[in-house]
Amino acid sequence: MAIQPKTKGLAHVALRTTDFARAKAFYHDLLGLPIALDTPEILGFLVGSTFIGFKQAQPTHPGGGTFTPFNVGLDHIAIACEDEAELHRVADALQAAGVENTGVKTDTVAPKKYVAFKDPDRISWEFYMV
Repeated sequence: MAIQPKTKGLAHVALRTTDFARAKAFYHDLLGLPIALDTPEILGFLVGSTFIGFKQAQPTHPGGGTFTPFNVGLDHIAIACEDEAELHRVADALQAAGVENTGVKTDTVAPKKYVAFKDPDRISWEFYMV
């Protein structure tokens, strides 16, 4: 049976970059995206109402042909969730389906609740409170 989460879309997209200055020059200076967050750990822009955040890529991270959120490229994709009961329902449904997940946690950067999980290719996803 399909989980069918109730959602209004993505909460944010997290990517990895090798160079914050180059990312800022491209996304802000060239494309004109407004800067939403600029810290030593995260550089973020707004694309409409969606937050696109960049973290520093680690030196080539071992992993071979499987996805790792530490190399350049996608870190994770977060799907917006507006209702905490729905967040818990989705977490329970993921667990019941045998999908690797964190259970409901609280983000340490923005104190919002989320559940992180991996798809069959081990790509990281979240349901994230907005």
